[in-house]
Amino acid sequence: MEIVQQLSQVQLLNQFWLLMAFVIPMVILSRMVVAGSRFSPILVIVIFGLGLGFAMVEMGIATPGLPEFPLVDFMSRTTIIALVVSFFVGGQELRKILSKQELDMKDIVVPSKEEMFLGTGRTQFIFILRSFFLLVGLEGFFRMMIQPGAAEGIMFYYPILALIGLAASFLLIDHKAQIDDKKVYMRKGVIETVLMLVILFVSYGIAMAVQPIIALPQIFFAMLLSSALGAIFHNWTYGPTVRALLFAGIPVVLAANFMVGGSRIGDAFAIEGMNSILVYGFFGQLFWMFGGIALLMWFARTGHIRNLAPGMAGSLSHSGLTGACTAGDFGQVAAKRAPIMINIPFFGHIFVFSILAVSADNGALWIWPTAIIVLVGLTLTALSLKNLRGANGEDFKEVKALMQFSFGWQMMAVFGGLVILSFSTIAFDYTTMAQSSAISHFGLFAAVQGGMFGTEASLLIPLIFSMPFLVHPIVFYMFGKALDNNGEMPRVPVYAMALIGVVGVSFAILGV
Repeated sequence: MEIVQQLSQVQLLNQFWLLMAFVIPMVILSRMVVAGSRFSPILVIVIFGLGLGFAMVEMGIATPGLPEFPLVDFMSRTTIIALVVSFFVGGQELRKILSKQELDMKDIVVPSKEEMFLGTGRTQFIFILRSFFLLVGLEGFFRMMIQPGAAEGIMFYYPILALIGLAASFLLIDHKAQIDDKKVYMRKGVIETVLMLVILFVSYGIAMAVQPIIALPQIFFAMLLSSALGAIFHNWTYGPTVRALLFAGIPVVLAANFMVGGSRIGDAFAIEGMNSILVYGFFGQLFWMFGGIALLMWFARTGHIRNLAPGMAGSLSHSGLTGACTAGDFGQVAAKRAPIMINIPFFGHIFVFSILAVSADNGALWIWPTAIIVLVGLTLTALSLKNLRGANGEDFKEVKALMQFSFGWQMMAVFGGLVILSFSTIAFDYTTMAQSSAISHFGLFAAVQGGMFGTEASLLIPLIFSMPFLVHPIVFYMFGKALDNNGEMPRVPVYAMALIGVVGVSFAILGV
C-alpha cells in the first residue's frame, strides 16, 4: 500500500498530466486499432479502459473507484457537457427537417489531410486535445461556481483546473486546416464555450428549484435548453468548441468512465444479485438492439444503415452508436440524422424522469403511469414501422418515421425493461442501473451518476454501464458487415441475436 499512499500525495499538476496520459493515448490508440476497419474506436476504448482500471487495482497502484487519481473521476462526471453539444446539433437538424430546409450548410473549415497517427488526422488530433481541455475547464469552472466555499481535496483546485482547461482549449486551433476567417472561427469558439456554461448553470438552477416538487435531473433541463438554442440558431456554423466535443467529447468521457468502472470489477461481484444485473445488461444489449433492428427489417422492410444506425442510436439513447454516428463512422447521412434521433426521445424524458423520480421516492416502480407509457410506446412504434415502410427512400418521410420510432421504441425499451425487471428479485435502485446498461442509455446513466438513485448506485454505475459494452464487438461487427454490403444489414444474424437476447434476459429475470 506504500505506492498508493505516495500517489495520493502527488500534486495537482502531476495528477493532471497523469489524467492526460491515461485518456488521450487511449482515444488515439483506439482509433489506431480500428483504422481501416468498420469498427468504432469506442469499442476499443471499452476494452482499454476496463482493462487499465482493473489492472491498476490488481497491481496495487490504486483502490476501487480510483480515489488516488481524483481527476479520473472528475473527468468521468463530465457526461452532461459532452451531451449538450449533441442536443444543440440535434435541435438544429430537427428545425431544418420540420421546416423542410436543406440539411447542408456551407462549411467554414476544411480539415487538414495530414495524418498525425494511424487513423487520426492532424485536425482530429487537435479536436481530441481540445475536447480534453474543454471538459476539464468547463467542469472545473462549473464546480467552482456552485461550490464557492469548498476548499477540501480536489475542490481546492477547481479554479486552477478551470483556468488551465479553458485557456489551453482556446489556444488549440489547427493552423494547417483551411479556415475561411480564423478570427471569426475563434470567436465562435469563445461564444460556444460561454453558451455551454450558461446552459450548465441555468439547467442546474432549474433542477435545484424544482427539486422540492420533483427530483428531475440536471441532464433533462440541459437537453431542453441546448435543443431549444439549436432550433433558434439553426444556421449557426460550428466553431472549434462544438466541432471538438462533437467529434471527441463522448470518447474522452467514456475513457475515464470505463477506467473507474474497471477498477470496481473485483468488488462488484461480491454484491448480492450482481450476477443477474450483469446478465440482464449483457443480454439486454442483444435483446433491445437487435430486437429493434429486427422490427425495422421485418415490418418496415428497411435494412439500410442510414436508417438502422441513427434509428437505434436515438431509440436507445445508445452511447456507443451515438458516438460512432456523430463521428461519421457510419456515413454522412447517418451522421446528420443521428443528432435528430438522439434529441427526439429526450422530449419524452419528462415522463421518464418524473415517473422515475416518484418511483425513487417510493422505492418501487410506479406501475400505472408506466403501463400507459408502454402502451403509447407500442402504438408509436407500430405507426413508425408502417410509415417507414411507405417512405420509399424519401429523406423527409424516412426521417419523420425514424423520429416516431426513436420516441416509441425508447418508451418501450426504458419502461418495458423496467416492467420486466420488476418481476425479478433485483432491488429497484439496481434495476435502473441494469436498464441503463442494457440499452447503453446515456440519459439514465447521467441521472444515476448524478445521484438520482442514491450514492451506492452512483458509485457502481460506471462499472454496470461499461460491462455490456463487451457485447459491442457483435454490434459494430454487424454494422461493419452492413457497410461492406452497400449499407444493407444481413437479416438472419440479426434475428438470431434478437432470439439469443430473449433467452438471456429470461434467465436474468428468473435469476438462473
